[in-house]
Amino acid sequence: MIKESLSDRLLKAVFYAALALFSVYCLLPFWSVVASSFASEASVIRDGYTFWPKDFSLEAYKLIFQDNTIYRSYGVTTFITLVGTTMSMLLTSALAYALSVKSVKYRNHMAFYVYFTMLFHGGLVASYLLISKYLGMKDTIWVLIIPSMVSAWNMFLLRNFFASIDESIAESAKIDGANDAYILFRIILPISMPAMATIGLFYALGYWNKWFDALLYINDKKLYPLQYLIQRIMNNLDYVTSISAEVNIPNFITPAMTVRLATTVVTIGPIVFLYPFLQKYFVKGLMVGAVKG
Repeated sequence: MIKESLSDRLLKAVFYAALALFSVYCLLPFWSVVASSFASEASVIRDGYTFWPKDFSLEAYKLIFQDNTIYRSYGVTTFITLVGTTMSMLLTSALAYALSVKSVKYRNHMAFYVYFTMLFHGGLVASYLLISKYLGMKDTIWVLIIPSMVSAWNMFLLRNFFASIDESIAESAKIDGANDAYILFRIILPISMPAMATIGLFYALGYWNKWFDALLYINDKKLYPLQYLIQRIMNNLDYVTSISAEVNIPNFITPAMTVRLATTVVTIGPIVFLYPFLQKYFVKGLMVGAVKG
């Protein structure tokens, strides 16, 4: 074992200290948001954002969780995130693997067709007519999943990762009698966990933050995803704030700022807890698609 010199140890200590300071620098704004969300609206207006609530209050969270609506929206968002991410990963990996195998006929033509959708599309009106009128998915939970199941960008990233895997692995499996489905699910995907975790995280973030599709296609309050419900709450608060300013009701303060902070904590929490489980794969997958085109 090579013994480290004093200069190497000092340099390593400097690097660790710099990383620790940078981590604290990144965590301080988030901690300020969490702490200020537990403060009263008057204290936030008076003292600004702080690292510890001077006037502790749960009014913002009581307003958000005043009924079962947000719990139902949490369930809707959790469902579309889990089911949507799973279905998206299955379809994306299947398409990416097919386009990465050189023996597949017309694979370049299919790749161009997918690439074409990244450049041109029918627009919002055409999409709305297709989804609501011809596919009949309006006011169904599947309208939040099916239209965005396959991302062309994610597919090409995954295809490039599959293309960087040695072809002899699949060829040897075929010699032993394995079919393409067996090779994909039992050989290719297990050794592609960094890429799968990275693409899966992209899909999960997309489904978790979905709100615009709900604005277009969802009228049933029971199917509101979390982000869309939060947006409606904030719009209502802005309206109440404007009305209260015109009427000038004494001693009435709309908790607009603290509710914004509380909604940030409520919506970002589950995704923040997801990162530690995917970190080891995500770091390895940062170079997805950069090895071989």
